[in-house]
Amino acid sequence: MKIVIVGGVAGGASAATRLRRLDEKAQITIFERSGYVSYANCGLPYYIGGIIEDPEELTLQTPDSFWERFRIDVRTKHEVISVNTEKKTVTVRGLETGKEFEESYDKLILAPGAKAFKPNIPGIDSDNVFTLRTVEDTFRIRDYAVEKSPKTAVVVGGGFIGVEVAENLCELGVDVTIVEGTSQLMNTLDYDMASMVHAKLRSKGIKLRLDTTVQSIEHNKVTLDDESYVEADMVLVSVGVVPETDLAGNAGLELGIRNAIIVNDKMQTSDPDIYAVGDAVQVKNIVTEKDSLISLAGPANKQGRIAADNIYGIENTFKGSLGSSVIKVFDMTVASTGIPEKRAVAEGIECDKVVLSPMSHAGYYPGGEVMTMKVVFEKKSLKILGAQIVGFSGVDKRIDVLATAISDSMTAEMIKELDLAYAPPYSSAKDPVNMAGFMIENIGKGLVKQFHWNEIESKIGDDTITLLDVRTPAEYNRGHVEASLHIPVDDLRERMSELDKSKPVYVMCQSGLRSYIACRILSQEGYDCYNLSGGYRFYSMVTKEVKLVSQSYPCGMDK
Repeated sequence: MKIVIVGGVAGGASAATRLRRLDEKAQITIFERSGYVSYANCGLPYYIGGIIEDPEELTLQTPDSFWERFRIDVRTKHEVISVNTEKKTVTVRGLETGKEFEESYDKLILAPGAKAFKPNIPGIDSDNVFTLRTVEDTFRIRDYAVEKSPKTAVVVGGGFIGVEVAENLCELGVDVTIVEGTSQLMNTLDYDMASMVHAKLRSKGIKLRLDTTVQSIEHNKVTLDDESYVEADMVLVSVGVVPETDLAGNAGLELGIRNAIIVNDKMQTSDPDIYAVGDAVQVKNIVTEKDSLISLAGPANKQGRIAADNIYGIENTFKGSLGSSVIKVFDMTVASTGIPEKRAVAEGIECDKVVLSPMSHAGYYPGGEVMTMKVVFEKKSLKILGAQIVGFSGVDKRIDVLATAISDSMTAEMIKELDLAYAPPYSSAKDPVNMAGFMIENIGKGLVKQFHWNEIESKIGDDTITLLDVRTPAEYNRGHVEASLHIPVDDLRERMSELDKSKPVYVMCQSGLRSYIACRILSQEGYDCYNLSGGYRFYSMVTKEVKLVSQSYPCGMDK
């Protein structure tokens, strides 16, 4: 068996080593256009900021180590420029020599990845404008930052790479501005959850220009669509990626959305002897069951293994991707899985959400930190559709549990029953994931009705309803919704006569827990009441971009 692999990063490298484990006699060759293979894309921004100091730490394998351990022939700086499907050959160009040659194959695996999208902006090809996709890109940016000591930088695009590079440049002492064409950073999040990212970045001195596009780039400034400009000694363009599929398209392989390579669940293309994996392929979104582009290292590695298995007749299929992700934003952790609320609404899914602010572990054990969780679910079935968490510690653990739940189409009733590990230093007896299940179940059974942060403004001054704040006097005095009636929850039973039973009561507290208790008290006395999802804390964070705190006092305790 002679197998040629185009691209030697995540998917290609995984496929190659799996092939070797399955067949010691196979002839396996990787052609990689860049000078590096099996490198950690996700670690590249942290070399720019000096957190990863040794450049060799960015590469998991080298051509020599591939040969020594696996007897795999890896040729870097070699570009495959065409595929002849009838002859079953590829034409390869040596980028250092310029020489071209043909290589035959029995099976071909395409793992070309994706390239950074470069919009047609005047000045985008200037020497101080960069994109970040390869190790070489990283070295260029790092060398420029060290040698030129830029004082100002503009990051165009607020996705994962944009936010991570902005953080690392900020840590180097650079004055950073992020320019984003939409109303929020990180489109894997809903706006309300992204607002906490905005607040964190601004608290670190990073300026945000949202709903703004770049019109031109000059030597030391970037001109924006409102004709204002931002000083910029350097510019990073990070506005997304596009699949590298010219090779596949020219070979006659079937292409799909944004010209991504269409594959079946065995990672096989329209040519049965050619497989494709990684960022260049079209995949199924597990939640929506629709074709999608999801450029992440985890799925790419799995796809490489699946392609190798199927080449050797081992039944293995790719079920799709959830797009699970986690990102460090200074000392904060931001994670998501499944689909956000905005995507569910766009897909026409009848959905709702719960927002909760649990501690990372038992509140009485020192060191617990608050996290904010938003869990989106289907109204009728109570099936979990997606989750977003912003916090400090414990975020990654909960997002992974919820990703597992979504992968198995679990409902609220099922996640509340999950038997999760508990000890005070690590969790609570009712883990945050269980708590989300309890809350959704209560909604599904009609035990509580909700209203949300974006509905408050329309209720201020509405004489047909009552806005009720059940926090302590000290909490209320530190900030409250205009025209809200204040009755602490512990006084509610004795002061219920102050409420007009003919009016719906919209109840709020700091996190949503005491207001839920108040709603249960009132509803059993015949009041029509609604609980503010996420509480006043969440409302403040979204509408005023109040920075997420890591510590809070137990509900009702004034300090």
